[in-house]
Amino acid sequence: MRIGLIGGGNVGKFLLQSINIDGLLPGGKIVGIYTRNQQSGGQLAAQFDTENYSDIHSLIQSTTIDLVIEAATIQVVKDFAAAILKSGKDLVLSSVGALADENFFRNLETICKDSNTKIHLPSGAIGGLDVLKAAKSIGELESVSIITRKPPQALPGAPLDQEQVMFEGTANEAIELFPKNINVSIILSLAGVGPDQTGVKIISDPTVRKNSHSIEATGSFGKLSLRLENDPMPNNPKTSYLAALSVLSVLKNIDAVVKVG
Repeated sequence: MRIGLIGGGNVGKFLLQSINIDGLLPGGKIVGIYTRNQQSGGQLAAQFDTENYSDIHSLIQSTTIDLVIEAATIQVVKDFAAAILKSGKDLVLSSVGALADENFFRNLETICKDSNTKIHLPSGAIGGLDVLKAAKSIGELESVSIITRKPPQALPGAPLDQEQVMFEGTANEAIELFPKNINVSIILSLAGVGPDQTGVKIISDPTVRKNSHSIEATGSFGKLSLRLENDPMPNNPKTSYLAALSVLSVLKNIDAVVKVG
């Protein structure tokens, strides 16, 4: 599997290390990278034995790349996801918040059908998606909500000395206000009842050092209550380590002959 990577932040560096250096994806390699910061891109390319692309369109059109990983921003997804899929390449999305826009989502679905490509969505920093998908399959999933609690350093404008509810509303509204912090609500809503029906509460808490997510769901299956406490990635309190691991997990299972869930 020849992989192109868009983004050179913490998730991108983790994938470069895990795949190109540690060999955790047998038969796979990140053969090209694009970042907005070309100096950084050149350094990463040299460090991790890959090619640095000076513009994103060259990476997208490259015939040496089979699949593209987006590990950048929601805006990058909105600007370039369609072109990646039309080029015949599968796409692994890190910034799943872009799919809160239903029209955009449906357009990408159409492109996938026309070009015989696929979008792979990592589970991110949460769990329980298999339960939601199972209940949704017969239309008997009634409600889904998530409470996210983070250190104030991870939330723009949060007070440093007291707990504060920073947001309460729907997943669709949350991703507009916190595009870098609440991608988990969108992957949760896509597996469940949709971004306009998924309840979200974001709490800034100066007493915690880790991100936590409490998920509640009800339906004909019964009730789901799930709480995860995630370690942040080193030097970046905005990103959970599990989010990076979930991208690697997707890649390791793309060609699996036996898939769980």
